[in-house]
Amino acid sequence: MDVMIRRGDSCWYYSRLFSIDLQLIHDSNEGIDPNQLAIGQRVKIPGFVASDYQLKAGDSLWSIARNRTISLDALFLLNPSLNVNTLQIGQVIFLPLRITWRLVTANQEYSYARMINDLNRLRQVYPFLKMPSAGETVLGKSIPEVLLGKGDKRVHYNASFHANEWITTLTVMTFLNDYLLSLTNQNPIRGVWMNQYYQQTSLSIVPMVNPDGVDLVLNGPPEDEPYRSRVLDMNGGNDDFSGWKANINGVDLNDQFPARWELEKERNPPNLGPRDYPGEEPLTEPEAIAMATLTRKRDFDKVLAFHTQGKVIYWGFENLEPSESRSIAAEFSRVSNYEPIQSIDSYAGYKDWFIQDWRRPGFTVELGQGVNPLPLTQFPEIYEEALGIFLAGLYM
Repeated sequence: MDVMIRRGDSCWYYSRLFSIDLQLIHDSNEGIDPNQLAIGQRVKIPGFVASDYQLKAGDSLWSIARNRTISLDALFLLNPSLNVNTLQIGQVIFLPLRITWRLVTANQEYSYARMINDLNRLRQVYPFLKMPSAGETVLGKSIPEVLLGKGDKRVHYNASFHANEWITTLTVMTFLNDYLLSLTNQNPIRGVWMNQYYQQTSLSIVPMVNPDGVDLVLNGPPEDEPYRSRVLDMNGGNDDFSGWKANINGVDLNDQFPARWELEKERNPPNLGPRDYPGEEPLTEPEAIAMATLTRKRDFDKVLAFHTQGKVIYWGFENLEPSESRSIAAEFSRVSNYEPIQSIDSYAGYKDWFIQDWRRPGFTVELGQGVNPLPLTQFPEIYEEALGIFLAGLYM
Protein backbone atom coordinates (compact mmCIF):
# COMPACT_ATOMS: atom_id res chain seq x y z
CA MET A 1 0.00 0.00 0.00
CA ASP A 2 1.27 3.48 -0.75
CA VAL A 3 0.07 6.89 0.43
CA MET A 4 0.57 10.41 -0.88
CA ILE A 5 2.46 12.78 1.38
CA ARG A 6 0.56 15.78 2.70
CA ARG A 7 1.88 18.93 4.30
CA GLY A 8 3.38 18.11 7.69
CA ASP A 9 3.49 14.31 7.15
CA SER A 10 6.59 12.26 7.96
CA CYS A 11 7.62 8.61 7.97
CA TRP A 12 7.62 8.80 11.75
CA TYR A 13 3.96 9.88 11.65
CA TYR A 14 3.07 6.99 9.32
CA SER A 15 4.87 4.60 11.66
CA ARG A 16 2.62 5.71 14.52
CA LEU A 17 -0.52 5.88 12.40
CA PHE A 18 -0.21 2.32 11.08
CA SER A 19 1.76 0.79 13.97
CA ILE A 20 4.62 -0.24 11.67
CA ASP A 21 8.27 -0.15 12.67
CA LEU A 22 9.89 3.00 11.29
CA GLN A 23 12.89 1.01 10.03
CA LEU A 24 10.59 -1.12 7.86
CA ILE A 25 9.07 2.02 6.31
CA HIS A 26 12.52 3.42 5.58
CA ASP A 27 13.66 0.09 4.09
CA SER A 28 10.52 -0.08 1.93
CA ASN A 29 11.29 3.30 0.39
CA GLU A 30 14.93 3.16 -0.63
CA GLY A 31 15.81 6.19 -2.71
CA ILE A 32 13.53 8.47 -0.70
CA ASP A 33 15.17 10.77 1.82
CA PRO A 34 12.92 10.60 4.93
CA ASN A 35 14.18 14.04 5.96
CA GLN A 36 13.20 15.67 2.68
CA LEU A 37 9.75 14.34 1.84
CA ALA A 38 7.88 16.36 -0.76
CA ILE A 39 4.14 16.99 -0.84
CA GLY A 40 2.55 14.64 -3.38
CA GLN A 41 5.36 12.09 -3.14
CA ARG A 42 4.27 8.44 -2.71
CA VAL A 43 5.44 6.42 0.30
CA LYS A 44 5.01 2.65 0.62
CA ILE A 45 3.55 1.30 3.87
CA PRO A 46 4.61 -2.35 4.35
CA GLY A 47 2.21 -4.99 5.63
CA PHE A 48 -0.90 -3.28 4.25
CA VAL A 49 -2.98 -3.30 1.07
CA ALA A 50 -5.58 -0.76 0.01
CA SER A 51 -8.95 -2.53 0.03
CA ASP A 52 -12.00 -1.37 -1.94
CA TYR A 53 -15.13 -0.59 0.06
CA GLN A 54 -18.51 0.35 -1.41
CA LEU A 55 -20.51 2.77 0.71
CA LYS A 56 -23.88 1.55 2.00
CA ALA A 57 -26.90 3.38 3.37
CA GLY A 58 -26.09 4.87 6.75
CA ASP A 59 -22.35 4.80 6.27
CA SER A 60 -20.16 7.67 7.32
CA LEU A 61 -16.41 7.89 7.51
CA TRP A 62 -16.71 8.04 11.29
CA SER A 63 -18.82 4.86 11.49
CA ILE A 64 -16.50 3.03 9.06
CA ALA A 65 -13.44 4.06 11.05
CA ARG A 66 -15.08 2.97 14.31
CA ASN A 67 -16.40 -0.37 13.01
CA ARG A 68 -13.15 -1.28 11.23
CA THR A 69 -10.88 0.04 14.02
CA ILE A 70 -9.22 2.37 11.54
CA SER A 71 -7.87 5.82 12.24
CA LEU A 72 -10.04 8.47 10.60
CA ASP A 73 -6.88 10.20 9.37
CA ALA A 74 -5.80 6.95 7.68
CA LEU A 75 -9.04 7.05 5.68
CA PHE A 76 -8.37 10.60 4.56
CA LEU A 77 -4.77 9.66 3.75
CA LEU A 78 -5.91 6.88 1.42
CA ASN A 79 -8.71 8.99 -0.06
CA PRO A 80 -7.18 12.45 -0.44
CA SER A 81 -9.89 13.79 -2.78
CA LEU A 82 -12.78 12.57 -0.64
CA ASN A 83 -15.47 15.10 0.25
CA VAL A 84 -17.39 14.06 3.36
CA ASN A 85 -20.32 16.26 2.33
CA THR A 86 -20.91 14.51 -1.00
CA LEU A 87 -20.67 10.82 -0.05
CA GLN A 88 -23.04 8.63 -2.05
CA ILE A 89 -24.38 5.11 -1.67
CA GLY A 90 -22.37 2.84 -3.96
CA GLN A 91 -19.34 5.12 -3.96
CA VAL A 92 -16.05 3.22 -3.67
CA ILE A 93 -13.41 4.30 -1.17
CA PHE A 94 -10.14 2.71 -0.07
CA LEU A 95 -9.55 1.23 3.38
CA PRO A 96 -6.15 0.25 4.81
CA LEU A 97 -6.17 -3.52 5.31
CA ARG A 98 -3.44 -5.01 7.48
CA ILE A 99 -2.29 -8.42 6.21
CA THR A 100 -2.49 -10.87 9.12
CA TRP A 101 -2.65 -14.14 7.19
CA ARG A 102 -0.21 -16.20 5.13
CA LEU A 103 -0.02 -15.51 1.43
CA VAL A 104 1.95 -18.75 0.98
CA THR A 105 -0.37 -21.75 1.28
CA ALA A 106 0.37 -25.46 1.45
CA ASN A 107 -2.70 -26.64 -0.43
CA GLN A 108 -1.03 -28.09 -3.55
CA GLU A 109 2.30 -29.16 -5.00
CA TYR A 110 4.79 -26.31 -5.05
CA SER A 111 6.06 -25.60 -8.55
CA TYR A 112 8.40 -22.88 -9.77
CA ALA A 113 5.44 -20.86 -11.07
CA ARG A 114 3.74 -20.98 -7.68
CA MET A 115 6.94 -19.87 -5.96
CA ILE A 116 7.41 -16.93 -8.33
CA ASN A 117 3.78 -15.89 -7.86
CA ASP A 118 4.15 -16.04 -4.08
CA LEU A 119 7.42 -14.11 -4.15
CA ASN A 120 5.83 -11.37 -6.26
CA ARG A 121 2.87 -11.12 -3.88
CA LEU A 122 5.17 -10.97 -0.86
CA ARG A 123 7.28 -8.29 -2.51
CA GLN A 124 4.19 -6.21 -3.19
CA VAL A 125 3.00 -6.32 0.43
CA TYR A 126 6.47 -6.22 2.00
CA PRO A 127 8.53 -3.90 -0.22
CA PHE A 128 11.50 -3.96 2.17
CA LEU A 129 12.22 -7.43 0.72
CA LYS A 130 14.99 -7.47 -1.85
CA MET A 131 14.86 -10.13 -4.59
CA PRO A 132 17.91 -10.17 -6.87
CA SER A 133 18.53 -13.09 -9.18
CA ALA A 134 21.28 -15.52 -8.19
CA GLY A 135 21.58 -16.77 -11.77
CA GLU A 136 19.71 -18.82 -14.36
CA THR A 137 18.93 -22.49 -14.91
CA VAL A 138 19.75 -24.59 -17.96
CA LEU A 139 16.32 -23.66 -19.38
CA GLY A 140 16.79 -19.96 -18.61
CA LYS A 141 14.63 -19.68 -15.50
CA SER A 142 15.77 -17.04 -13.00
CA ILE A 143 16.92 -18.42 -9.63
CA PRO A 144 15.62 -15.85 -7.11
CA GLU A 145 17.46 -14.90 -3.96
CA VAL A 146 15.53 -13.23 -1.14
CA LEU A 147 17.33 -10.77 1.15
CA LEU A 148 15.88 -9.76 4.50
CA GLY A 149 17.43 -7.92 7.43
CA LYS A 150 20.02 -5.27 8.29
CA GLY A 151 22.56 -6.93 10.54
CA ASP A 152 26.22 -7.86 10.23
CA LYS A 153 25.58 -11.58 10.80
CA ARG A 154 25.22 -13.15 7.33
CA VAL A 155 23.07 -16.30 7.27
CA HIS A 156 21.98 -18.31 4.23
CA TYR A 157 19.18 -20.87 3.73
CA ASN A 158 18.53 -22.80 0.52
CA ALA A 159 16.14 -25.52 -0.61
CA SER A 160 15.37 -27.86 -3.52
CA PHE A 161 18.90 -28.64 -4.62
CA HIS A 162 17.22 -31.94 -5.49
CA ALA A 163 14.20 -31.91 -7.79
CA ASN A 164 11.94 -34.34 -5.92
CA GLU A 165 12.57 -32.54 -2.63
CA TRP A 166 10.37 -29.58 -3.65
CA ILE A 167 8.54 -29.66 -0.31
CA THR A 168 11.64 -28.00 1.18
CA THR A 169 10.89 -24.91 -0.93
CA LEU A 170 7.38 -24.72 0.46
CA THR A 171 8.80 -25.06 3.98
CA VAL A 172 11.33 -22.24 3.52
CA MET A 173 8.75 -20.00 1.82
CA THR A 174 6.29 -20.53 4.67
CA PHE A 175 8.94 -19.48 7.18
CA LEU A 176 9.71 -16.38 5.10
CA ASN A 177 6.01 -15.49 5.14
CA ASP A 178 5.76 -16.02 8.91
CA TYR A 179 8.87 -13.91 9.48
CA LEU A 180 7.30 -11.05 7.49
CA LEU A 181 3.99 -11.36 9.36
CA SER A 182 5.84 -11.25 12.67
CA LEU A 183 7.72 -8.09 11.69
CA THR A 184 4.72 -6.14 10.43
CA ASN A 185 2.20 -7.31 13.05
CA GLN A 186 4.65 -7.23 15.96
CA ASN A 187 3.80 -10.78 16.96
CA PRO A 188 6.48 -13.20 18.19
CA ILE A 189 7.10 -16.64 16.69
CA ARG A 190 7.38 -19.21 19.48
CA GLY A 191 8.04 -16.37 21.88
CA VAL A 192 10.83 -14.96 19.69
CA TRP A 193 10.50 -11.31 18.62
CA MET A 194 11.73 -11.12 15.06
CA ASN A 195 12.50 -7.38 14.98
CA GLN A 196 15.74 -7.93 16.90
CA TYR A 197 16.89 -10.50 14.33
CA TYR A 198 15.96 -8.20 11.47
CA GLN A 199 18.37 -5.66 12.99
CA GLN A 200 21.09 -8.19 13.84
CA THR A 201 21.04 -10.60 10.88
CA SER A 202 21.12 -10.33 7.11
CA LEU A 203 19.28 -13.42 5.86
CA SER A 204 19.76 -14.72 2.33
CA ILE A 205 17.35 -17.36 1.01
CA VAL A 206 17.45 -19.25 -2.27
CA PRO A 207 14.14 -21.08 -2.01
CA MET A 208 14.54 -23.21 -5.16
CA VAL A 209 18.03 -24.02 -6.42
CA ASN A 210 16.79 -26.45 -9.09
CA PRO A 211 13.64 -25.00 -10.77
CA ASP A 212 13.98 -27.03 -13.99
CA GLY A 213 14.19 -30.25 -12.01
CA VAL A 214 11.28 -29.39 -9.73
CA ASP A 215 9.06 -28.64 -12.72
CA LEU A 216 10.16 -31.91 -14.34
CA VAL A 217 9.05 -33.86 -11.27
CA LEU A 218 5.74 -32.02 -10.93
CA ASN A 219 4.79 -31.24 -14.53
CA GLY A 220 6.59 -33.82 -16.64
CA PRO A 221 9.14 -33.23 -19.40
CA PRO A 222 9.40 -29.83 -21.07
CA GLU A 223 8.05 -29.31 -24.56
CA ASP A 224 11.36 -27.95 -25.83
CA GLU A 225 13.80 -30.22 -27.61
CA PRO A 226 16.32 -31.63 -27.15
CA TYR A 227 15.53 -31.60 -23.43
CA ARG A 228 12.27 -33.50 -23.69
CA SER A 229 13.81 -36.44 -25.55
CA ARG A 230 16.91 -36.41 -23.36
CA VAL A 231 15.11 -36.62 -20.01
CA LEU A 232 12.78 -39.33 -21.28
CA ASP A 233 15.78 -41.31 -22.50
CA MET A 234 17.63 -40.84 -19.20
CA ASN A 235 14.47 -41.94 -17.36
CA GLY A 236 14.22 -45.15 -19.37
CA GLY A 237 11.27 -43.87 -21.38
CA ASN A 238 9.17 -43.57 -18.24
CA ASP A 239 7.12 -40.37 -17.98
CA ASP A 240 6.95 -40.68 -14.16
CA PHE A 241 9.75 -38.42 -12.91
CA SER A 242 8.96 -38.67 -9.18
CA GLY A 243 12.37 -40.26 -8.53
CA TRP A 244 14.31 -37.52 -10.34
CA LYS A 245 16.85 -35.58 -8.21
CA ALA A 246 19.11 -34.05 -10.85
CA ASN A 247 18.81 -30.90 -12.92
CA ILE A 248 17.38 -31.02 -16.45
CA ASN A 249 20.81 -32.05 -17.79
CA GLY A 250 20.85 -35.15 -15.58
CA VAL A 251 23.53 -33.84 -13.19
CA ASP A 252 23.07 -34.04 -9.42
CA LEU A 253 23.62 -30.46 -8.26
CA ASN A 254 24.57 -31.45 -4.72
CA ASP A 255 27.44 -33.55 -6.08
CA GLN A 256 28.87 -30.65 -8.08
CA PHE A 257 31.10 -28.89 -5.57
CA PRO A 258 34.90 -29.17 -5.34
CA ALA A 259 35.07 -30.84 -1.93
CA ARG A 260 36.73 -34.21 -2.58
CA TRP A 261 34.61 -34.35 -5.72
CA GLU A 262 36.87 -37.03 -7.21
CA LEU A 263 35.79 -39.54 -4.54
CA GLU A 264 32.14 -38.91 -5.36
CA LYS A 265 32.89 -39.26 -9.06
CA GLU A 266 34.56 -42.66 -8.56
CA ARG A 267 31.64 -44.33 -6.84
CA ASN A 268 28.63 -42.71 -8.48
CA PRO A 269 26.96 -43.51 -11.82
CA PRO A 270 29.22 -42.79 -14.81
CA ASN A 271 26.48 -41.31 -16.99
CA LEU A 272 23.87 -38.58 -16.95
CA GLY A 273 20.71 -39.69 -15.20
CA PRO A 274 17.95 -39.04 -12.66
CA ARG A 275 20.29 -38.98 -9.63
CA ASP A 276 23.82 -39.06 -8.27
CA TYR A 277 25.78 -38.26 -11.44
CA PRO A 278 28.28 -35.56 -10.36
CA GLY A 279 29.19 -34.26 -13.83
CA GLU A 280 32.41 -34.51 -15.74
CA GLU A 281 34.04 -32.04 -13.37
CA PRO A 282 32.96 -29.75 -10.50
CA LEU A 283 30.79 -26.71 -11.12
CA THR A 284 29.76 -27.39 -14.71
CA GLU A 285 26.03 -26.74 -14.22
CA PRO A 286 24.64 -23.18 -14.20
CA GLU A 287 22.64 -23.77 -11.01
CA ALA A 288 25.71 -24.99 -9.09
CA ILE A 289 27.80 -22.16 -10.54
CA ALA A 290 25.13 -19.67 -9.42
CA MET A 291 25.22 -21.00 -5.85
CA ALA A 292 29.02 -20.95 -5.73
CA THR A 293 29.14 -17.41 -7.12
CA LEU A 294 26.49 -16.21 -4.68
CA THR A 295 28.28 -17.77 -1.72
CA ARG A 296 31.57 -16.13 -2.62
CA LYS A 297 29.85 -12.78 -3.16
CA ARG A 298 27.89 -12.79 0.11
CA ASP A 299 30.67 -14.31 2.27
CA PHE A 300 28.16 -16.03 4.56
CA ASP A 301 28.90 -16.69 8.21
CA LYS A 302 26.69 -19.79 8.25
CA VAL A 303 24.74 -21.81 5.67
CA LEU A 304 21.86 -24.28 5.96
CA ALA A 305 20.84 -26.45 3.01
CA PHE A 306 17.41 -28.05 3.43
CA HIS A 307 16.81 -31.49 1.92
CA THR A 308 14.54 -34.49 2.54
CA GLN A 309 14.42 -36.97 4.18
CA GLY A 310 15.60 -38.63 7.43
CA LYS A 311 15.12 -36.13 10.29
CA VAL A 312 18.87 -35.66 10.68
CA ILE A 313 21.28 -32.72 10.72
CA TYR A 314 24.72 -33.17 9.16
CA TRP A 315 27.16 -30.62 10.52
CA GLY A 316 30.71 -31.66 9.68
CA PHE A 317 33.06 -32.38 6.81
CA GLU A 318 36.49 -34.01 7.12
CA ASN A 319 36.87 -32.45 10.60
CA LEU A 320 37.30 -29.05 8.97
CA GLU A 321 34.24 -27.52 10.65
CA PRO A 322 34.79 -24.95 13.43
CA SER A 323 34.22 -25.89 17.06
CA GLU A 324 30.95 -23.94 17.33
CA SER A 325 29.31 -26.18 14.72
CA ARG A 326 28.77 -28.86 17.34
CA SER A 327 26.88 -26.56 19.72
CA ILE A 328 24.82 -25.07 16.89
CA ALA A 329 23.86 -28.56 15.72
CA ALA A 330 22.94 -29.47 19.29
CA GLU A 331 20.58 -26.49 19.44
CA PHE A 332 19.07 -27.42 16.07
CA SER A 333 18.49 -30.90 17.46
CA ARG A 334 16.93 -29.58 20.68
CA VAL A 335 14.34 -27.46 18.86
CA SER A 336 13.48 -30.07 16.20
CA ASN A 337 14.18 -33.49 17.77
CA TYR A 338 16.29 -34.28 14.70
CA GLU A 339 19.46 -36.33 15.17
CA PRO A 340 22.75 -34.43 14.79
CA ILE A 341 25.37 -36.40 12.82
CA GLN A 342 28.84 -35.00 12.30
CA SER A 343 29.47 -36.60 8.93
CA ILE A 344 28.78 -39.55 6.69
CA ASP A 345 30.61 -41.12 3.76
CA SER A 346 29.54 -38.38 1.34
CA TYR A 347 31.40 -35.69 -0.57
CA ALA A 348 31.02 -32.83 -3.07
CA GLY A 349 27.94 -31.32 -1.42
CA TYR A 350 27.26 -27.62 -1.02
CA LYS A 351 27.74 -27.58 2.76
CA ASP A 352 30.87 -29.74 2.41
CA TRP A 353 32.41 -27.17 0.08
CA PHE A 354 31.38 -24.29 2.33
CA ILE A 355 32.95 -25.90 5.40
CA GLN A 356 36.09 -26.81 3.48
CA ASP A 357 36.69 -23.40 1.89
CA TRP A 358 35.42 -21.07 4.65
CA ARG A 359 35.92 -23.19 7.81
CA ARG A 360 32.61 -21.82 9.02
CA PRO A 361 29.43 -23.63 10.18
CA GLY A 362 27.56 -25.39 7.40
CA PHE A 363 24.62 -27.77 7.75
CA THR A 364 22.54 -30.14 5.66
CA VAL A 365 19.11 -30.58 7.27
CA GLU A 366 17.11 -33.60 6.12
CA LEU A 367 13.44 -32.76 6.73
CA GLY A 368 10.72 -35.34 7.27
CA GLN A 369 10.84 -39.07 6.83
CA GLY A 370 9.75 -41.50 4.14
CA VAL A 371 10.23 -41.83 0.39
CA ASN A 372 10.86 -38.75 -1.77
CA PRO A 373 8.92 -36.85 -2.85
CA LEU A 374 7.34 -36.60 0.59
CA PRO A 375 3.56 -36.08 0.45
CA LEU A 376 1.93 -32.76 1.29
CA THR A 377 0.17 -34.49 4.17
CA GLN A 378 3.52 -34.40 5.98
CA PHE A 379 3.91 -30.65 5.56
CA PRO A 380 2.40 -29.49 8.89
CA GLU A 381 4.69 -31.82 10.85
CA ILE A 382 7.72 -30.95 8.71
CA TYR A 383 7.14 -27.24 9.16
CA GLU A 384 6.74 -27.44 12.93
CA GLU A 385 10.00 -29.39 13.17
CA ALA A 386 11.85 -27.06 10.80
CA LEU A 387 10.56 -23.85 12.38
CA GLY A 388 12.80 -24.19 15.41
CA ILE A 389 15.81 -24.66 13.13
CA PHE A 390 14.91 -21.60 11.05
CA LEU A 391 14.74 -19.51 14.23
CA ALA A 392 17.89 -21.02 15.77
CA GLY A 393 19.74 -20.30 12.53
CA LEU A 394 19.17 -16.61 13.25
CA TYR A 395 20.03 -16.52 16.95
CA MET A 396 22.91 -19.03 17.14
